[in-house]
Amino acid sequence: MTNTKFAVRVTRLGGLASRYIQRMDRTPILMTTDRKLALLMGRLTAEEAVLAIQSSRCTAELVPVAIAARRATSVTIPR
Repeated sequence: MTNTKFAVRVTRLGGLASRYIQRMDRTPILMTTDRKLALLMGRLTAEEAVLAIQSSRCTAELVPVAIAARRATSVTIPR
């Protein structure tokens, strides 16, 4: 079973590489070019981030990322 999370990809006009949001709790928002370091978030949070970061110079879009759900394993505790 897989869950879908979203990363926000930002492309600037004239820029060569797209960047991803790494952290949102600081001003300015921290960005990275490495997709593995991108902040994965739920759809509603990602849509809010897209609206907050869009401007005339950059375009933000949602990138879906499939995440495999971990199965819960039972652990027996010896007595």
